Amino acid sequence: MKTTIKNIYRDPDQHLEKTLHLYGWVRNNRAQKEFGFINFHDGTFFEPIQVVYEEQALSNFKDVQKIRVGCAIEINGELVLTPKAKQPFEIKATHIKVLGDSAEDYPIQPKRHSREFLREVAHLRTRTNLFHAVFRLRSVAAHAIHDFFQTQGYVYIHAPIITGNDGEGAGQMFTVTTLPLENIPLDDQRSVDYKQDFFGRKTNLTVTGQLEAEAFALSFRNVYTFGPTFRAENSNTQRHASEFWMIEPEMAFCDLEQNMDIAEAMVKHIIQYVVKALPEEMAFFDKYVEPGLINKLDQVMKESFARITYQEAIEILLAAPTKFENTPKHGGDIATEHERYLTEAHFKRPVFVKDWPKDIKAFYMRMNDDQQTVAAMDLLVPGSGELIGGSQREERLDQLKRRMKEMNIPEKDFWWYMELRKYGGCVHSGFGLGFERMIMYLTGVENIRDVIPFPRTPKNCEF
Repeated sequence: MKTTIKNIYRDPDQHLEKTLHLYGWVRNNRAQKEFGFINFHDGTFFEPIQVVYEEQALSNFKDVQKIRVGCAIEINGELVLTPKAKQPFEIKATHIKVLGDSAEDYPIQPKRHSREFLREVAHLRTRTNLFHAVFRLRSVAAHAIHDFFQTQGYVYIHAPIITGNDGEGAGQMFTVTTLPLENIPLDDQRSVDYKQDFFGRKTNLTVTGQLEAEAFALSFRNVYTFGPTFRAENSNTQRHASEFWMIEPEMAFCDLEQNMDIAEAMVKHIIQYVVKALPEEMAFFDKYVEPGLINKLDQVMKESFARITYQEAIEILLAAPTKFENTPKHGGDIATEHERYLTEAHFKRPVFVKDWPKDIKAFYMRMNDDQQTVAAMDLLVPGSGELIGGSQREERLDQLKRRMKEMNIPEKDFWWYMELRKYGGCVHSGFGLGFERMIMYLTGVENIRDVIPFPRTPKNCEF
């Protein structure tokens, strides 16, 4: 009977008194004189299974004793219940065959490895408990996001990865070019002649799929993107990467308050979905990565998120008994330590901060009546800080043009974006969720490099 470790754990009774056939890898091999134990993992389940082999049952017993960690093997055997042992059951082997040998210098040995070392062997680190759990959770969380939007009728769109505009207005983008770098063509002004480039203009890797999503929202009503985005920032913090994934829904006929409702519902859905689907992985994170994680996530699902204005947030911070390294001030951004105080000390739950000063937000955010703030919101969560950023989009063409002029955004690059306001524009909103930030929140893992399969950061593009 061909089966998997997951099938055995989920229904062990069905597998009793049958010859089982499994494929997988050796996590450890403890060979004794007349018998031995293989810690066997096949990739289908977080927990491994113990395989017992005996000299009298195997014709190649001495060869099996020499099987090294990391080998791919084939096993035939019988499932035996072991109620008095540490594990509930084990496989008593009748046949073990090596399908792929593992050299003696295999780096993932049965001992504790630092996360820094494991980043150097990212192609192998998923063979450890931590990264096996992290990347299975990443897969399930991605499905949870699609489940949330698809069941509510959202249309999933694929925004372009190569773009001719900068959606954030930040300018820190990766240029895409086929021009010969050793002999770059110049125009009459001695600037790069992008007319000779592949697309006939300057192009970049996208920083957001939002603008294209807005175009689709004004046709399909509710849409979302889920794809890679890029930042050419020379930032080496635990929370920044040069390539990461974003979830960006856009909703027509939706104001800022409704936008926050959707963001809160989405976060709660992801948590509920993952906790239910991965009990073994969540127990591992709770025990070894962030003690109290499950209780923290459970509280998030039960409580409503707090909602305050930016001005109220600054006043709370100024009145706080805590001495901050960065003094909070009106008009300035909120630092990580401020986010932690608001979520962990003051409210003790996630917090939406809305109505931000226009000078520190993007051009497309709707101007409030005070002409000083925009209808923007950030979701701050305990332990992780900012998780979501979003806004009600500026639907008034005259106001949009005014903001673009103030921020030196060239209209010629956004002619199509402005036409969305000209032809049937309406109130609409959206937000962006950094997928890796969500994975860090769900697992307790503190470094973004440990929740991306092959991280891209400044001076690092291995694998």
